[in-house]
Amino acid sequence: MVTCPDWHAAASHLVRIDSRFAPLVAAHGVPNWQPTRQPVQHLARAIVYQQLSGKAAGTIYKRFLTLFPRGRFPSARRLAATEVAKLRQAGLSQAKALAVKDLAAHVTSRRLRPAALHTLSNEEIAAALLPVRGIGPWSVDMFLMFALGRPDVLPVGDLGVKKGAQRHFRLRALPSAEALERLAEPWRPFRSVGSWYMWRHLDTP
Repeated sequence: MVTCPDWHAAASHLVRIDSRFAPLVAAHGVPNWQPTRQPVQHLARAIVYQQLSGKAAGTIYKRFLTLFPRGRFPSARRLAATEVAKLRQAGLSQAKALAVKDLAAHVTSRRLRPAALHTLSNEEIAAALLPVRGIGPWSVDMFLMFALGRPDVLPVGDLGVKKGAQRHFRLRALPSAEALERLAEPWRPFRSVGSWYMWRHLDTP
């Protein structure tokens, strides 16, 4: 059974080491990330949503699901066998159609074992996912945070986190990845939650 971190304890830790988190916690509460039981579906959806507005991506993803029986996410074997042309009919680009098929192929060949992901370290998960077409470091970070509920992920390549950190730390310019690593070091072991509050900075007037 996968246990979920105590997000309230994470928020308390951040407030304790940096009082500037207090108004963010008061205004936005705490995240409630629950480990997914459908990691392949989560990854496929993330591929579909890349570089699109939420509304447009949502429409395409719904069309994608209608390609399969009862409009449900298909098995990896069925997805791997689906022609690119058919996936394109749902609105997927050529690159994304090839990417979701490659994801399915990694599962059917057992190069990627979804049931085992919860037992792996963050580094092991990255090593398993990065060979999949269309999945890069940012996608891995988002998967670790939102799909697996990992508490100590710092997405150094995320523009929103950088913008939030610039505001939080009152920096003149966006921090580099290395600078963000240094600034977020005190957030350990809850850098995922600290990053979430950096996004919330952008929602705060």
